[in-house]
Amino acid sequence: MAESERRAGASEEGAPPVQQCFMVPKKEINMVSDMAKWKRSQAYADYMGFILTLNEGVRGKKLTCEYKVSEEALWFAFGTGGRLRVKEMQNQHNEKSKESRGEAALALITGKAIEKLVALLNTLDRWIDETPPVDQPSRFGNKAFRTWYAKLDQEAEKLVSAVIPKHLADAAPEVAVYLKESVGNSTRIDYGTGHEAAFAAFLCCLCKIGVLRVDDQMAIVFKVFNRYLEVMRKLQKTYRMEPAGSQGVWGLDDFQFLPFIWGSSQLIDHPSLEPRHFVDEKVVNENHKDFMFLECILFITEMKTGPFAEHSNQLWNISAVPSWSKVNQGLIRMYKAECLEKFPVIQHFKFGSLLPIQAVTS
Repeated sequence: MAESERRAGASEEGAPPVQQCFMVPKKEINMVSDMAKWKRSQAYADYMGFILTLNEGVRGKKLTCEYKVSEEALWFAFGTGGRLRVKEMQNQHNEKSKESRGEAALALITGKAIEKLVALLNTLDRWIDETPPVDQPSRFGNKAFRTWYAKLDQEAEKLVSAVIPKHLADAAPEVAVYLKESVGNSTRIDYGTGHEAAFAAFLCCLCKIGVLRVDDQMAIVFKVFNRYLEVMRKLQKTYRMEPAGSQGVWGLDDFQFLPFIWGSSQLIDHPSLEPRHFVDEKVVNENHKDFMFLECILFITEMKTGPFAEHSNQLWNISAVPSWSKVNQGLIRMYKAECLEKFPVIQHFKFGSLLPIQAVTS
């Protein structure tokens, strides 16, 4: 367990966490040989544990389903293999939770944090409207994106400070770095799965300091992450952003990966929709508002022309998998291999006190 969590675990119920030394995250993966250090790190374990916890939380759930944003306290700890173990502190489970989890971090939240994050993303959306694309010879990579990004670069800490409570104000510079990294590269005017991972890391950091509740998986994915996707798609379309490190027809998607993982989890055990159905335009049009996976397919078909099997060959192959459970498992393996274990992606990841490069401690 990370040192920050050990310190936080000692705090009294409902009290602010013990003061910790936050730091501005920096790059640590500078050469291919550093990748081994990344895969052994606390950051990798915590990040992957966070992804898998959200994957379980949205299993079999629609985007439009009703869910409550909890306001009770929560104990959580990172278990073996980086899987996040979550236990709600209901009265009948308090002592059992403490005994079975040992060291744990106590986090408090109200639904206001979720709404503040949505408001933050709404601000980014509004800035796009206020920064129209400029006329330029090149069709792709509109330079107006750099103007939009400069505003985020200037305002990021202020935006994050509006989300987190005052006693955690010192965390804002560290957490804001992940927000700035999550929207694309202003030099190349591109966007890819590394930027998407930065936003997931941003959410993970908010969970680790107690601003978000890890057991509110549906609110985190359906309200916050889904709104993030909407803003990123608007960025991609408005400024004609290039795919960062795209594998072209052989990649899963030019820009995203996580909504395919969580979206396939949503569809596990669906009574009628099977993987073979997502290449059916009628099925996608009728169900995309309920499922992230189908929303991704709809966006692809809007952005690309020609037969689906030609422009999205990997997804076409996935449509032949017999069950959503197998699709989900396969996509998790693929995400590790094609994103988290690729130097061109991870060389840009930044490490701080909340997602440290230090190796996992037993």
